Amino acid sequence: MRDFIKKAMLAGAGLAFMTTEKFEEVFDELVKKGEVTEKEARETVADLKEKSKKFKKEMEERREKIVTGILRHLHVPTKVELEEIRERLERLERPGEHKE
Repeated sequence: MRDFIKKAMLAGAGLAFMTTEKFEEVFDELVKKGEVTEKEARETVADLKEKSKKFKKEMEERREKIVTGILRHLHVPTKVELEEIRERLERLERPGEHKE
């Protein structure tokens, strides 16, 4: 029963956005009904929280790659590139220094 519930709750991307309170609420109800033990509920909630955290991190990394790719494709300079340009301009504008 526990594995079935775990698989059901992991299904879909909605897992990443379930709150800890919601996990605990669902498993508290299952404990009251006698469908899982309190220990199984705690272990499963902890497991689901960890998987949710991992999924969120993976989604953030994917989003970052997509956004970076789009910006690169549009030739939008990065923060580092803009900082390098700013520093070069400051050097070029200083009196008495030779231009590169």
